[in-house]
Amino acid sequence: MMEPSINNKMQVYQITVVFSVLFALIGFSYNVWRMEVSEENNNIRTASFELLLELSELEQLIYTAYYDKDIKEGSPRKGWVKVGLINDLSVLTSESVVNTSAELKSLWSSSWNEVESNKEVVDSLVKAIDAVRAEIKLLLSSLE
Repeated sequence: MMEPSINNKMQVYQITVVFSVLFALIGFSYNVWRMEVSEENNNIRTASFELLLELSELEQLIYTAYYDKDIKEGSPRKGWVKVGLINDLSVLTSESVVNTSAELKSLWSSSWNEVESNKEVVDSLVKAIDAVRAEIKLLLSSLE
């Protein structure tokens, strides 16, 4: 009579061990997935905030070149660096930010030499900057 009792206890023990290992694996897998998502979201946030800073500095540079006619502070070389950095950082965010950043870079590339004298160019560049900002804000609001 003792044999069935020991066998039943062993079966219950084995089932408990299997379920414990299964739950541990599921919990560990979820934790790893959650940490990866959190890290990715953190990287996106950091890149987005840096992008917003660079966009505001580019906008300031454009206004300085056009309104103040200050070629030193509104230097196109500084603008090229800002636009390049914006384009590079956009890769760390989303496809829509990458696309709007590429459009900004293309517009800058074709019109940088007119910034100090052409209001329409200034307005179109600021509009392109605002488009990148809008995409960044959408991205940030969509993060989990």
